[in-house]
Formats: sequence, C-alpha cells, structure tokens
Amino acid sequence: MSDMSHYSERDVQREVTELEQKSATAARLFDIRRIIGGLFVIYGVIVTIAGITVSDANLDKAEGININLWTGLGMLALGLFFLVWLKLRPLAPPAPPLSDEGQDGE
Repeated sequence: MSDMSHYSERDVQREVTELEQKSATAARLFDIRRIIGGLFVIYGVIVTIAGITVSDANLDKAEGININLWTGLGMLALGLFFLVWLKLRPLAPPAPPLSDEGQDGE
C-alpha cells in the first residue's frame, strides 16, 4: 500500500487514459467485420481464379454454368462489403463511466 502513496492523481489519470486508448485500439484490431471481410476476400480471390481457369470438362459437369466464377465473385463482393462497412462505420470506443468523484468544485 505504501508504493501507491507516491502516485499523484494526475499520474493515475494519465495511466487510465493510456489504458483506455490501448483497449480501444485492440477492440478495433479484432473487430469481427475485419476478420470476416478478410477471409471472404481471400477465399473469393481463390475461387474466382479457379473459375477463370476452369476446364471444359468441369464446365460441362455444371451444365455450362461457371459456378466457381460466380461464387468467387459473390464472395469477393461480400468481403469487400464488410471491409467498406468497417471503414465507413468504425467501432466506437465505450464511453467512460461518469463518476461524481473529482468534481468537488476544482
């Protein structure tokens, strides 16, 4: 307990502010929209490439519809949608709790 006595109120407040900023940065980094969007973009590119390089035999199996190409483009569009959504509406950090302490007329 004696170790805490040499910290001033300003030091404690600064440390709390730094921790809140780090927490908000970590929350934005692990936003689920980033993960889902990134995975859909990666898989969409892979499946689109598979659709572009399709053989005639595989195309005949699918009744002439290039399923890989259309699915890959759909996945790519969905992944880009998630990433654009993340860019336009970033995750807001939680508001700090309101307390009556420290507002005694300073």
